[in-house]
Amino acid sequence: MSTGFDAMRDALADVVAIPVTPFAEDGSIDRDAYRALLRRLLDGGVRTVTPNGNTGEFYALAPEERYAITELTIAEAAGRAAILVGVGHDVSTAVATARHARDAGADMLMVHQPVHPYIAAEGWVEYHRQISGAVPELGVVPYIRNSRLGGSYLAALGSACPNVIGVKYAVPDAARFAAFAREAGLGRFVWVAGLAEPYAPSYFSAGATGFTSGLVNVHPGLSLSMLDALRSGDYPAAMRVWERIRRFEELRAADASANNVSVVKEALAVLGLCRRDVRSPGRPLDAAEAAEVAAIVKEWGI
Repeated sequence: MSTGFDAMRDALADVVAIPVTPFAEDGSIDRDAYRALLRRLLDGGVRTVTPNGNTGEFYALAPEERYAITELTIAEAAGRAAILVGVGHDVSTAVATARHARDAGADMLMVHQPVHPYIAAEGWVEYHRQISGAVPELGVVPYIRNSRLGGSYLAALGSACPNVIGVKYAVPDAARFAAFAREAGLGRFVWVAGLAEPYAPSYFSAGATGFTSGLVNVHPGLSLSMLDALRSGDYPAAMRVWERIRRFEELRAADASANNVSVVKEALAVLGLCRRDVRSPGRPLDAAEAAEVAAIVKEWGI
């Protein structure tokens, strides 16, 4: 692996924050609120951010909005955090977005899981090869949610593309993750637990060294304290954090994660940091759900 990617690899072995995209009353991106939320993350100790992630409502943003989010993130966070820009959709769109991210000053790309209904393993490799090959100077992180993909296909992608340096693994099966990572090459890639804090302890035990987080938008200290515990091998301390965030994350995961973003935005709205609006096909929380989120935020004492 080229030493030019070493700093990027280090940045992935961390809490990888997925910022929300706040919306103004007219439905447009609230740019001032977004930059304020980024500053709060950075001031809270976050050092890796993923604009245009799923918690940022990637698939509900127009192309020009995704470009704007990338540019706002780089303007606010460059020099303070590594910037891992989410890209996806068809190959030409992903490549154009990747080149925009490179030209704007991003460090790395996170390639969203393909949403095409017909995905062959070999086609998955080719999809990522074309995107990675278009920006060889950027580190690339595939987002894997397909339990049918074998580790040998990631190994083949890594052989073809030296800039594929990490993996956001989001299959909810720790045993499957352990086997996949070893088949692909445990030391070849940085393994990021892509299902956030609830899965981080089990995935760290099998080789992950970083995890993604939407919770971090609300309470950076909780996410970072879990990371510190996992880095030191103090699993009882990590599980104490797990217990504190459990209900919040259960609300996000309910009904196939239907309210994943809504719960985070509700918490931020309770704190007066942004509006609770989400775009379709998401929805705001109902009154009972919102009250439970407010109670959790109060209990956390933010």
